Amino acid sequence: MVTGEKRQQLSWFLTLVIVAIVSFVAGARSDALFANVASVFGVRTSNKTIDLSSVQKTYQELIANYDGKLDTQKLIYGANRGLVEAAGDPHTAYMDPDETKEFDKSLSGQIGGGIGAEIGLRNNKPTIIKPLENSPAQKAGIKAGEAIVKVNDEASSDWSVEKVVSKIRGEVGTSVKLTLLSGGQTREVSVVRQNIVSPAVESEIDGEIGILKVNRFGDDTVSLSRKYASEFVEKGVKKVILDLRNNPGGTVGAAQGLLGIWLDNQIAMTERRGPEIVKTLRTTGTPILGNMKTVVLINGNSASASEITAGALREYGKATLVGQKSYGKGSVQIVLGLPGGSQMKVTEARWYTPKGKNIDKTGIEPDVKVDLSSDDVNNNVDPQMDKAKSL
Repeated sequence: MVTGEKRQQLSWFLTLVIVAIVSFVAGARSDALFANVASVFGVRTSNKTIDLSSVQKTYQELIANYDGKLDTQKLIYGANRGLVEAAGDPHTAYMDPDETKEFDKSLSGQIGGGIGAEIGLRNNKPTIIKPLENSPAQKAGIKAGEAIVKVNDEASSDWSVEKVVSKIRGEVGTSVKLTLLSGGQTREVSVVRQNIVSPAVESEIDGEIGILKVNRFGDDTVSLSRKYASEFVEKGVKKVILDLRNNPGGTVGAAQGLLGIWLDNQIAMTERRGPEIVKTLRTTGTPILGNMKTVVLINGNSASASEITAGALREYGKATLVGQKSYGKGSVQIVLGLPGGSQMKVTEARWYTPKGKNIDKTGIEPDVKVDLSSDDVNNNVDPQMDKAKSL
């Protein structure tokens, strides 16, 4: 028998369900509504949802008490960002629509307005790795090894490289002010942004040595690398130097294709969750340089796909590694699209070399260790390249 109180509860329940169905049909997200219905009537929800009522409470208190104008969209982005960052993984990150566009451009080399400098982490601080030749950064006197402590007067010492880059980039012809730290001294530099074109791959032939400089693992990395590798063969090159220094990585598919220039359908890496192998990825393409003597250059900013490539080439006996220990990023991220043009990178697994080694936080030690100082870079001296050529 249904009492008056229970009849009223049932009526409210049916009303909420009908509203939820209408919302779903209209294309609106009704997850939160169903979660509220479930909590009211004691129904157990899926572990894929969490109670965000405290966030709504925070928002209500904020708009009720904040003395100023609030941008609701920015608050939504901030809430999403905080949720993802709370995972505690530096490689799992939320990107709002503007950051998403910059990320997509970086994979294709469409940098737009920038200063023309390689930026990486040194001592956990964003640092100038190398100003590009004839770039605005070089012309402004920016030197390798200088830490970026502020961008337009915003403290940046604890920012990710991606955030620093996104803040430095902007409309061509506008200026960005950097506060740089070196030797305990800070200085301010104003740089006018210019259109910067960053090639994925560059090549050079020095006598009988072919040099393949891979700057990123992106959309055109494999096609350009194969083109230059074919040219090396045609021109009688006897040895190849694959320069992966300061290469932060990119797509795993590009690493598989680059490795395929040396390896014929071999295991490039495995992905594991705990002890379980969830995916085995093999090299792709014809091994144009399969029997070519090869040296790979790495340093502390060689990460991710660079480490996949360097690790596999050494374990299959195809290359000698020269330089400094690599960064140590042994995880794999998947990029997921989110509503409104946002997206996020999520660590989905750990990757292992063909022989089953994970290099996360430890990096890859070179076979021949050669240091490269900031003074070397600023004086256009490259002992690492010199050593690679001599082997």
